[in-house]
Amino acid sequence: MTRPSRAPGRRAVTRRAGLAATAAVALAAGTLGTVAAGTAAPASDGYLGTLAELAGLPEPSGELTHEPTGAWFVELTAKPVADGGSRATAQRQQDRVLAEADALGADVEVRYTYDRLWNGLSVTASEADISRLAGSAEVAAVYPVVTVDAPDPATSEPAMDSALGMTGADIAQSELGFTGDGLRVGIVDTGIDIDHPDLGGGGTPGETTFPTSRVVAGYDFVGDDYNADDTSAAYQPVPSPDDNPDDCNGHGSHVAGIVGASGDSAAGGVTGVAPEVEFGAYRVFGCGGSTTSDIILAALERAHADDMDVVNMSLGAGFVTWPEYPTATASDALVDDGVVVVASIGNNGTSGTWSAGAPGVGDKVIGVASFDNTEYDARMFTVSPDGREVGYAEASGAPSAPTSGDVPLSRTGTPDSTQDGCTAAGALPDLTGTVALIERGTCPFYEKAHNAQQAGAAAVVLYNNVPGAFAPTVAPPTPADPPITVPVVAVDQETGIELDGRIAAGATTLTWTDQTTTVENSTGGLISSFSSYGMASDLSLKPDLGAPGGLIRSTYPLEGDGYAVISGTSMASPHVAGAVALLLQAHPSLSPEQVRDVLQNSADPADWSLVPGAGYVEPAHRQGAGMLDIDDAILAPVAVAPGKLSLGESEAGPSTQTLTLTNDGDEDVTYELSHADGITTAGAPNNPQFFEGGASVAFSASSVTVPAGSSASVEVTVTAPAEPDLGQYGGWVVLTPAEGEPLRVPFAGFVGDYQQLPVLTDAGFGLPALGDVTACERYVGVNCTMGGEFDLLPEGATFSMTEGDYPVVIAHLEHAAQNVSVQLFHAKADGTAGRPYAGGRLNTVLSEDFVGRSSAATAFNAYTWDGTRPRGNGTDRRVPVPDGRYVLRLTATKPLGDPSNPDHVETWDSPVVIVDRD
Repeated sequence: MTRPSRAPGRRAVTRRAGLAATAAVALAAGTLGTVAAGTAAPASDGYLGTLAELAGLPEPSGELTHEPTGAWFVELTAKPVADGGSRATAQRQQDRVLAEADALGADVEVRYTYDRLWNGLSVTASEADISRLAGSAEVAAVYPVVTVDAPDPATSEPAMDSALGMTGADIAQSELGFTGDGLRVGIVDTGIDIDHPDLGGGGTPGETTFPTSRVVAGYDFVGDDYNADDTSAAYQPVPSPDDNPDDCNGHGSHVAGIVGASGDSAAGGVTGVAPEVEFGAYRVFGCGGSTTSDIILAALERAHADDMDVVNMSLGAGFVTWPEYPTATASDALVDDGVVVVASIGNNGTSGTWSAGAPGVGDKVIGVASFDNTEYDARMFTVSPDGREVGYAEASGAPSAPTSGDVPLSRTGTPDSTQDGCTAAGALPDLTGTVALIERGTCPFYEKAHNAQQAGAAAVVLYNNVPGAFAPTVAPPTPADPPITVPVVAVDQETGIELDGRIAAGATTLTWTDQTTTVENSTGGLISSFSSYGMASDLSLKPDLGAPGGLIRSTYPLEGDGYAVISGTSMASPHVAGAVALLLQAHPSLSPEQVRDVLQNSADPADWSLVPGAGYVEPAHRQGAGMLDIDDAILAPVAVAPGKLSLGESEAGPSTQTLTLTNDGDEDVTYELSHADGITTAGAPNNPQFFEGGASVAFSASSVTVPAGSSASVEVTVTAPAEPDLGQYGGWVVLTPAEGEPLRVPFAGFVGDYQQLPVLTDAGFGLPALGDVTACERYVGVNCTMGGEFDLLPEGATFSMTEGDYPVVIAHLEHAAQNVSVQLFHAKADGTAGRPYAGGRLNTVLSEDFVGRSSAATAFNAYTWDGTRPRGNGTDRRVPVPDGRYVLRLTATKPLGDPSNPDHVETWDSPVVIVDRD
């Protein structure tokens, strides 16, 4: 390929492995810090500040990041079995599509086939080859298969019983007598330690035979060595399935323990939410690393075959906010067949709004947010001169703290520092032989720890820059980075400021101990900083409700000490899954839809986590209905349907909805009607602005009486606030009885015209732009190492259209798109697009439906053109274009938009692309 010499101002963009092309995806857990509680005073227009201002978040990296998948879901048009289709019909269609791919010369390798909940297959293919297959009349849609990462646990030890008390599960067990007996809960995760005594095992590793009395069904889809992370030295993407879903990772055992562990508390054991459920264990991870969403979909089909009553997925594809994504639609099919599906909403809260993920955004899935635990037991050190006890969390990726020894405390800055510990080691004070106190903020934890280590520190104490506990990770960001070899621990902001004051006052000594102390979490009961924001891209209200997920102690494989602490929406989701089992034991006739309604009715909204105690309420599109309250849900005689109101765009005017109240009790109940507002968000998704809520709500009557054994209805009319334009607003309809607990129905909507949200923005790099793939062949589905350079090209770049020499359209998607496509034109003499193929109609060479927003301010998607175009309806439908001069037009159709309406579409034309195969 030949190109003009580099022009002044032409930009070279460093690419590094990281966020997926359309999603950052992870198990919804990890060593995630709590960022909370700023201060804000409303301006006259109700403006309260931005996420970065209130949460103290660092600036974006300034580098564009991209990571394509190389694997794809191919959804076919025939119905799956669960939707009334025939397995034979689905399989014949799959055979036809594969034969068609072969005839088109598309190099696709089948990974999995599906017909029970979703009809289609997953394949490995380049972007060029998948675009050929996508044109088939039997292909309904194509979606990227995304990777899902497994986290490392933290090591502070919150008590599980405090989390049970937050949700009322302790009352449901001890006073109401419900334990989940007779219910089956499927855990799609890393497996379950079948030897763990709290989970029905014998207590000795390797001696329990599967299935067990508690883990009654399941399957290992991957094997111990499987790891889909192609940046890892342990990369091994070939599954080796077997029949035993034993857990060598830990995450799944932790999740299962929250759902239904039955341990001896006197011996340090754990009791879960529903301690007598039976488990199905569907292992989709190896002992470490990542998995892929197509394996997760295969596990859902197996859970359906095994007759699970509830399925929990503590995982998700962040920023895949469309309910149409395959893991979400397969989950909806499970619900249609009577299975309650619960999934974490995601851990991308610090990345702003529209960050929730599939399957939690599924229309019929219960998507779960995370709240912080109220207290936790932690290892402690003491400090002079009075022996003050300080509880701490150990950072993952560093050696464990010692259990004895006296060490001087030092510091690298003060609480007013803006870059504490971020300067190079040579610029830091001499820390030799001391424990360095460093404030969180500005640069990564790893950088702070490494700088202190290089300056001679014997250990590091990180403290939060805002109230709340946190559990950091200091693992090297790449295999080439040196490891942290000194202990690193974390304390809350108040403690850190106190320690800084002691150091300033004189010599201060830290004494390591082997003891623990109970720490009250200042952010307990508030939404966790990492918990993702909704709504879904179709403007449905997500998440649905929340549960404790920050700093939760639960079961862990016996080989890993038997118990561990992990934070994340991963830990919140199983609280809800266990609660569903309790509710179904109490009310077995409830449908999955009714289960969600009842849980939402009784949930309790929480204060705004960024400014708690100031009278503001966390956005409805961040906490859903609020904190799970399972004992109230079980005891409530009246249920309100629907359990939430998704109001859509305010452009259409006020929204009137009907709420139906059903009374299964023995007495009439009268409710007074009112509403409460949540915080409104608007502006750039990666750094949203916050505003006071301002929706108005009117009712057809000020009160409603529901006769015993009967139903009553009331109309609710919600008018969106006038400002801010293009924002997400929400709140709660509140139904208050003369006696007893109120019922609530969350609502959310969009201020203004949804199609006015920008999709194609420049990300500070002048995007969209034309690029090439020679520096890193990963852009056509071939793996490559990190650190390649991705060039943005000027007019007249020439391509040979051989493997690795294709033009790429690079685009940052500020918001989700209903469709992203690339059309091909001949270039006019003046270099603009003209004379399209096919009788005057645009010739689409690539199309992708239901695309989520870019996952970071500098993240981008890459769309490759292989030099072919569609033609006709036969096997020669895709043919090479002649050598010549062309223009590629990128078209983004806005969410819920009309592609024929110019106001609902954004376009960008590339510089001239020269095809020269000689």
